[in-house]
Amino acid sequence: MKSLLPLFAAALFGAASPAGAAALEPFVAHYQVFNGGKALGDATMQVKPDSGHWRIDLDIRAEHGMMSLAGAAAQQSTRFDTVGDVYRPLSQTLVRKLLFSKRVVNGVYDWNKRSAQWSGDVKDHRRKPIALQDGDMSGLLINLAVVRDAQPGRTLSYRFVDSGRARPHQYVVAQELEGVKVDDMSFNAMRVNRVQSGNEETSIWVVDGVPTPVRILQRENGQDTYDLRLVEYKGANE
Repeated sequence: MKSLLPLFAAALFGAASPAGAAALEPFVAHYQVFNGGKALGDATMQVKPDSGHWRIDLDIRAEHGMMSLAGAAAQQSTRFDTVGDVYRPLSQTLVRKLLFSKRVVNGVYDWNKRSAQWSGDVKDHRRKPIALQDGDMSGLLINLAVVRDAQPGRTLSYRFVDSGRARPHQYVVAQELEGVKVDDMSFNAMRVNRVQSGNEETSIWVVDGVPTPVRILQRENGQDTYDLRLVEYKGANE
């Protein structure tokens, strides 16, 4: 099953956080997942404390069509610390299930050695250590950074270090707010578009005061592929 959220990954290249950015707090968010405009299943994203650190989990389950019959599912998890305004990954796990197969990839970010390395069901050329730079983050962490950093008209620059890959990611926040619906409620959201080459596009919608994206859309060759739409979320005090 293709990773639905490559956007959730990155490292800050000097884009300062907005003044008064909210402190990280636990939450649980539930999404509907669409593939090519058709309902595919559900997803849950969760941020919670983890033995003196933090953890962000994403669990995607196919519940409709052939993918459901094949038992398709994907779980991603990153354990991390907060260092100032930076989310610093410590370890990563990715599990993909399809039919009778199961693939597991594990990553370790060693900040003492300033090196990250992956093992398990990962291609040989992605097993080589990657030199870490200040601010490097895993794939899942970029959603937290985008939600924290988004301001109308702003450009966000990150470095993605995930599953044996390292690459710069850049996002542009639209100047004007855009209406979106979450369940029976309507919000004015900031649309954040990833600037990238090739035939892929990624857009994230962020609402001030909501700790998770309200929508995440991936497109290829001008066509919608994966679309996650927030159904509900619960914060630390709910």
